[in-house]
Amino acid sequence: MKNPDDIFYKALLARDPRFDGKFFVGVKTTGIYCRPICPAKPKRENVEFFSSANLAEKAGYRPCLRCRPESAPLSPAWIGKSALVSRALKLIAQYQLSEKNEDEFAAILGVSARHLRRLFQEEIGRTPKQIADNQRLDFARKLLTETSLPVTEISFSAGFASIRRFNDAFKERFKRAPSEFRKRHFLSPKNEGVVLSLSYRPPMDWASLLAFYRSHQIFGIETVTDSSYERVFKFENSLGAVQVRHADGKPALQIQVVVDHPQALFPVVQRVRKMFDLDSDPILVANSFSESKLLQKLAEKHPGLRLPKGWDAFEILICTILGQLVSTEHAARLARQLVSEYGEKIKHPVTGEEAFLFPTPERIAKSSLGKVGTTGARKNTLRALAKAVSEKKISLESTQDLDELRKILLGIKGVGPWTTEYVCMRALEDADAFPGTDLILQRAMHNYPDLEVEKIRPWRAYAAMYLWKEFAQTLSNKKR
Repeated sequence: MKNPDDIFYKALLARDPRFDGKFFVGVKTTGIYCRPICPAKPKRENVEFFSSANLAEKAGYRPCLRCRPESAPLSPAWIGKSALVSRALKLIAQYQLSEKNEDEFAAILGVSARHLRRLFQEEIGRTPKQIADNQRLDFARKLLTETSLPVTEISFSAGFASIRRFNDAFKERFKRAPSEFRKRHFLSPKNEGVVLSLSYRPPMDWASLLAFYRSHQIFGIETVTDSSYERVFKFENSLGAVQVRHADGKPALQIQVVVDHPQALFPVVQRVRKMFDLDSDPILVANSFSESKLLQKLAEKHPGLRLPKGWDAFEILICTILGQLVSTEHAARLARQLVSEYGEKIKHPVTGEEAFLFPTPERIAKSSLGKVGTTGARKNTLRALAKAVSEKKISLESTQDLDELRKILLGIKGVGPWTTEYVCMRALEDADAFPGTDLILQRAMHNYPDLEVEKIRPWRAYAAMYLWKEFAQTLSNKKR
């Protein structure tokens, strides 16, 4: 009888990056586990396959030093079967567990630590703390391999309180001291700041992502060129800047980060991964379109479209309100007025030129917004939303119950279904959000009655991106 795992072995031999992070390969003769793109080619009888890195390590394998499993795009196995585990994993990815004990962390999710540990053991095979610890060590190994940061700074970047604890944990996980690892893999810095590589599963329509961010860029904060995205940010009391480019010759983005505090590096990496949808599975999305001939055709015509999120959820919320019922050009002008008049003026940490930080919720809530050329009703909506966020009556965390958030947003005057769905889609990572009242989407569904978006759930947000890509010009009111 044919072994069902043989299909994984074929993917391993092909080294196809489309399967990167979707499974891992344990090599029995060496005791290590690899990504399917690893240059090594072990014999079929010497390997076994795992749906996640966690399961491979639970079986006793240690991560490969060549292909570095911690650099793989997020595995679908990490999503979790239950909504509770999915929420917990998102919080862990944001370093929330490193700042709390297990009881405090579980309380955020409304359960006991014991119950949460049981769910994690059943679904993933690891406890929340084990996953958080491995995540920190994986990031530390990435910094050791790709940067020239001192080991002490790397330990703090990874969330360790002392270098001794970091060294002990690192040796236990990787069977080598951090200093030994650096001797093997040290790379000299070529640019100012920290340069890191972030992998993704191809295909990716990089040009369309940049075009989207270029048409939505925020004056004084973001700069988008034909080849890069840049922005300034603030981490605690430290200003920073990040630049994102496509890496040459491989499915990865290269980011350059300039910031005083090494603790900011992990949050920056996580935000970039979210912004550019680097953990998306294009094959899974394209396969979900099989129920629609139109969407199948568009997926073939525009392979690798991603769902562009944003750096900051509050920025997206406010700019979405400014962009209601106006062109993207007009929305950009309104955002410029808001930022230049009510944002914090700063000196760019790299160029030294004038730049801005986005206005805080507190500042917008207390301002008349008289310098913003929009209607009084819209200004009231902006203030009401900013006040609700500043008073924590509205959470902009993607880990919350999004259906409940939809109800809260719709209860604020001036916020309608389009705004709510668009915010959930771009700010809160909801891959199934669908702003169905959008003019272009409505016309597309009218012209193609066989287009039943309910059949492609939970990927309707990607359907919206493909429909906008194809029909933004032909089905809009804009003159061609």
